[in-house]
Amino acid sequence: MVVAAALPLVAEYGAAVTTSQIARAAGIGEATIFRAFKDKDEVLDACVAEAVGTDHVLRELATISLDEPLDVRLTEAAEALHAHMERMGTVVGALHASGHLRPGRGGPDGREGREGRGEGREGQHGAGTPPDARAQSFLALRDGVVELIEPDRDACRLSPEKVATAFLGLLFTRLHTPAPGAEAPLSPEELIAVLLHGSLKHPGSDR
Repeated sequence: MVVAAALPLVAEYGAAVTTSQIARAAGIGEATIFRAFKDKDEVLDACVAEAVGTDHVLRELATISLDEPLDVRLTEAAEALHAHMERMGTVVGALHASGHLRPGRGGPDGREGREGRGEGREGQHGAGTPPDARAQSFLALRDGVVELIEPDRDACRLSPEKVATAFLGLLFTRLHTPAPGAEAPLSPEELIAVLLHGSLKHPGSDR
């Protein structure tokens, strides 16, 4: 409850958020926060752990109906994953900018954080996440997408694992801010069309 209430405030204010603001958002007394957390830094670390964790988005992927066509399933997955990574980037970026995550300061797991906002948005993990944890989270996301592809295994030229890896690669690339004058990132529908059907038009059609 405390972390859920704190996340949007952390995204807006970074480390400048106060425990009184968090308490008001959670509908509890400020003293209640300190029964669960040692100090505000511990609350902020819990917010980072929640933002970079994959449990929430994996639950969302699991709710996508396997009765839908594959392109619809993957479009819904792309939207859920994009929202997850945007939230993660916003929270981690706000804490970087306000000095909570910096070289020499441990992340939510006690490991040293990494410099710069870009690290939190490179792929699917935020600052302070060790490489092994990043790899494990990627595999968890890939496996969540594999389950969505599995019903169409026989229709795919590649294994669901390879299709899921390509899907995530395209999705992560889409997150990068384009240079001025560059083409806008692929929409979820365009991304899925390229993944499933390639970029060449079918003979005798406009698609």
